[in-house]
Amino acid sequence: MTGTRRVGHPPGVDPEQLLRTAADRLDALAARTTPGDWRTAGLLATRPEVVAHSPDGSTRHVAEARAGTAAWIATLSPALAAPLAGWLRAAATHDPVDPAAEAFARALLARLG
Repeated sequence: MTGTRRVGHPPGVDPEQLLRTAADRLDALAARTTPGDWRTAGLLATRPEVVAHSPDGSTRHVAEARAGTAAWIATLSPALAAPLAGWLRAAATHDPVDPAAEAFARALLARLG
């Protein structure tokens, strides 16, 4: 992309590399986070109880692993909802739909119930 710059990207930032870097950092963050399928399990005192269910059948309260989950929660805050929703809407306009966007949408809808 010599001589062109995409709107919204600072000069010198290759958009493809930006996506790869974000994906790599998300993978690294997930590796440091309490693993498992996180589900709500009622209330713990006055706060929602979130339990991580591991493939081996074991469970762990996410609140007990705060050091491993705080960065995940802060990174994937509701502030990401608008950009993710925008990405899904943009992906929906392409034919064929990007398989990664479709996989993300399916996983998200399964989590949302």
